Amino acid sequence: MATGPVEDAVPEGRVTPEGGLVDRAEPPPNGDGTSARAAAAPEVDSDELVDERAEADDTKRGRTGRHTKAKQPRSPLRNLLEWGAVIIGAIAVAFVVKTFLFQAFWIPSPSMSPTLVKGDRVLVNKLSYDLHDVNRGDVIVFERPPTEDASQIKDLIKRVVAVGGDRVSIMDGKVRLNGKVLDEPYTHGLPTTYSSCGVGDVDGIDTKAGLKIPDGEVFVMGDNRINSHDGRCFGPIDEDLIVGRAFFIIWPPSKVGGL
Repeated sequence: MATGPVEDAVPEGRVTPEGGLVDRAEPPPNGDGTSARAAAAPEVDSDELVDERAEADDTKRGRTGRHTKAKQPRSPLRNLLEWGAVIIGAIAVAFVVKTFLFQAFWIPSPSMSPTLVKGDRVLVNKLSYDLHDVNRGDVIVFERPPTEDASQIKDLIKRVVAVGGDRVSIMDGKVRLNGKVLDEPYTHGLPTTYSSCGVGDVDGIDTKAGLKIPDGEVFVMGDNRINSHDGRCFGPIDEDLIVGRAFFIIWPPSKVGGL
């Protein structure tokens, strides 16, 4: 018998005992008549689905919010003002420190050798003598005495040998303070000599009685006793000329440390 296309053909399937067609993709029913696929699918609360959608929406909105709240770049003017404030503040601090607290000085001559040599740099405490008296042995920076000729070097550095009320004399290559030979390890055995080298008042310095230092003044000399223009030339100096006490060597690195 000839075969050919038939209109309204029913798709191929499985025939149930009742004679109905069942889609092959549909699993057979359970004993209670429900589909095995439906029975296998877990029940989902509709509220749970709504909550999950809401959470997804919130997450999406949160990401969008973070993007919109990103930091905006600072304006060049604001950066310029901030850096200007920092620089001005640093200059102000440096000015206060240099004027009232500490200042660095370099050594221009060998007069303090070997303690300090030409090119060394020292830090000077300007507050020292606002807190305590000048002490014998201190290394001080002071303004050039008015009896001295003008020079490009405004400040000098020497060691305090005697203070107000002391008597100092130089005899036989040694310094005597109040009648006793002064122990001076910083001269490294160099003799201390005296010869007239200025217009300072040093009368009696080469006698046993010695030169009496007036109150409020100090007598200074360089550690290099054979090459130092100091109190032997210009006499005692007023304490008001003192800039401060040199207390620390900051250069060169090999000599960094206290004085």
